Amino acid sequence: MSGAASPVLVATGLLREARILARPGVQVVAGGGDSARLQAELHRKAVGVAGILSIGIAGALAPGLRPGDWVVDGEPAWAARLEAALPGARRGGIVGQDRMAADSAEKAALHWATGALAVDMESHVAARVAGRYGLPFAAARVISDGADQSLPPAARVGMRPDGGMDLPAVLLSLVRNPLQLPALIRTGWEAERAFRALLRGHDRLGPGLAGPG
Repeated sequence: MSGAASPVLVATGLLREARILARPGVQVVAGGGDSARLQAELHRKAVGVAGILSIGIAGALAPGLRPGDWVVDGEPAWAARLEAALPGARRGGIVGQDRMAADSAEKAALHWATGALAVDMESHVAARVAGRYGLPFAAARVISDGADQSLPPAARVGMRPDGGMDLPAVLLSLVRNPLQLPALIRTGWEAERAFRALLRGHDRLGPGLAGPG
């Protein structure tokens, strides 16, 4: 009698993303912007998994990508399955870094330097751990903010180290600079569009997230 399929290990940023992505056969780690903690947790859970998938929201680097659009990257066969399952997904590089790319000028510089389509704070860590254990790696990221958009200060301080929302920090930032409120509202609406796309994409990918069996 065959046993259950090995789970897929998922790296994401926010607790809200983790709640969307949680399902049987998937182990989810929310990094909360702390790359060292994310790496340690992925190392702890990597033994016995089928592969590592970095999935969640991201910032666009390439012009033309808008909130709700998908970008996929990684091991060719897995990336091809992700691309086929996610409507309109673009195949291309996803660059990860330890801090948020919140400024349009920084995004433009990253795009010029790397050719990547999107940026997040988890994919580089997940890829490194997958390489350490010889595991397949892929990334599927849904755009939350366009390449031409700079995030307001309140959005840059809104994530706690556990991946939850730091509402006091957001409110304090608004008190210090109330003029950022329209930009923060826009950012919130675009993030909601991305989260809805993540939920739909998660459902389309199915139990194994289109990964190795």
